[in-house]
Amino acid sequence: MSKKYKIQANPFVVPTNDGKLIEEHWGNSTGNSNISIAHMVAPSGWSEPHQSPDFDEFTLIIKGKKQFEIDGEIEVLEAGQSILIQKGARVRYSNPFDTECEYIAICLPAFSMELVNREEIS
Repeated sequence: MSKKYKIQANPFVVPTNDGKLIEEHWGNSTGNSNISIAHMVAPSGWSEPHQSPDFDEFTLIIKGKKQFEIDGEIEVLEAGQSILIQKGARVRYSNPFDTECEYIAICLPAFSMELVNREEIS
């Protein structure tokens, strides 16, 4: 009888050039295109360009703070708080604070560069 579960002990470390750690436990890297679950650590001063993803994204803050710019509104979440940002929202993630931010991100369907729709930095 085959097991009806899988344990992920070796997440895929997504290459980055901005100092952010992305460990994808489940997602396209594991053949799961319907969901991605990633552990992330964003260093102080980190930010990404605006994007309008074709997926819902849930974020649970574990440590520190993270800033969300969502359709022009600024929200700051702290450890123990979570947020759902629905697909199609124009969002920019950043950590303008003095300490790193550790969090879990869950995307439905899975995160992919084809679905994230990042804006070019001008």
